[in-house]
Amino acid sequence: MTAARMVGMAMRHQRAVGWPRRINPHIRRLYINAVRMRFDPMLGGGSGDGKLLKAIWDELNEKPATYLDVPLFRTYMERMTQLQITEKLAILADAAKYDASCASSGTVKRSSSKTGGIGSTEGMGICHAYAPDGRCISLLKILLTNSCIFDCHYCINRKSSNVRRAKFTAKEVVDLALNFYKRNYIEGLFLSSGIIKSSNYTMEQMVEVARSLREDHDFRGYIHLKTIPDADPELLEAAGRHADRLSINVELPTRAGLAALAPEKSQDRIEGAMGGLKTSILDGKDAKKKYRSAPNFAPAGQSTQMIVGADAATDSDIVRRANGLYDQFGLRRVYYSAFSPIPDASAVLPMQRPPLMREHRLYQSDWLMRFYGFAPQEVVDAAEPNGMLPLDIDPKLAWALKHRAQFPVDVNSAPKAMLWRVPGLGTKAVQSILRARRWRRLRLEDVGRLTVSITKIRPFLIADGWSPGGLTDMEHLRAMVAPKVEQLELFA
Repeated sequence: MTAARMVGMAMRHQRAVGWPRRINPHIRRLYINAVRMRFDPMLGGGSGDGKLLKAIWDELNEKPATYLDVPLFRTYMERMTQLQITEKLAILADAAKYDASCASSGTVKRSSSKTGGIGSTEGMGICHAYAPDGRCISLLKILLTNSCIFDCHYCINRKSSNVRRAKFTAKEVVDLALNFYKRNYIEGLFLSSGIIKSSNYTMEQMVEVARSLREDHDFRGYIHLKTIPDADPELLEAAGRHADRLSINVELPTRAGLAALAPEKSQDRIEGAMGGLKTSILDGKDAKKKYRSAPNFAPAGQSTQMIVGADAATDSDIVRRANGLYDQFGLRRVYYSAFSPIPDASAVLPMQRPPLMREHRLYQSDWLMRFYGFAPQEVVDAAEPNGMLPLDIDPKLAWALKHRAQFPVDVNSAPKAMLWRVPGLGTKAVQSILRARRWRRLRLEDVGRLTVSITKIRPFLIADGWSPGGLTDMEHLRAMVAPKVEQLELFA
């Protein structure tokens, strides 16, 4: 008889003898999972599932009590609670998907080829990103545990959430990282965690993972630790000595949003911890300039992440907040994560997630401030009257349409800062234009070879043999240059 049939018979027997239909959901889940798992034999050989369940069934026939009164059933439940590593990995890797801040750019170059250790770092990549040479390199991205003592409304792993819990030990994470690396699955580790017992206890476990990888196994690959702002500063210092990058999530764009959705967290404590990391990173860089043997401290800097769409913050609020974080704490990146509705959600949360295009537009606006010389207020000017960036066109095009008086610009004489503002021209295209125009005057066709859409460029550019005339001031210019929405075909 199969284990599944035995479970069915046991359930029918339960109803026949009048036991309560409603039992503890956790016990029910464990019992059902019993038929899906394979354990070592527990009763003298054979299939662990089959023999143990048959013994439970036999004892139930003799003693029609509750399941928990059957000693063998209690043994089975105890065994079931000891999750296998593969189960933990499935739970905790899935729980880590909400952390977006896991790029590896900016760290120091390390190699184990001369040290006999393990791993190396490269300039770009990690977490299924593409390196400049075209390689796709990945990161083991997991939580230490998805249990948490906090009850943040927007978090799937909050204290009151009805999700399956799991916890790795520090040694299990180290072994997983090394085994995955040796199989060429990963080139680094991104480790975050819910908070168990206390912030200091959790941070100690995470630091131990990084310390063991670096010191016990001479792991030279990339390590990113998601640090806990309430932890002791000495633990954050220890994390920075072993990790390439540290990050502390600001969680939400506004102080009011954080107070409403995560009352156990404090913006002042979060910013205080980020300020401490900034000071330590700068001190580490100064020490490195003076002493070559000085240890690195988070050489890839710090980053943060904020949730978009969980509170009432507009895109303009988010842009200003991101710029303040860059200026105040010298961040390498601000990541944006669109809010995703969660099971058994609080009534204070929106019912629907924001459009993913909103997240994309925020990343584009972030790029404009970091690489295109746009001031935060210029990006805010591209927003609609309600403070939201348009979803149908990118922020640079939206800004250009609102500032047509500054266009068209002459591709053969305009300064770099103005060329950066031309819709459709990226930083590499502008650099190519600056090099090419030293030797000859450029025509519109020459510029067209450097960009994807010549249609977007034409109204904003003067070139040799080309002037847009009244095209720049056309009433329906937005409809002309906006990307066309196409219906995808099922059988294309």
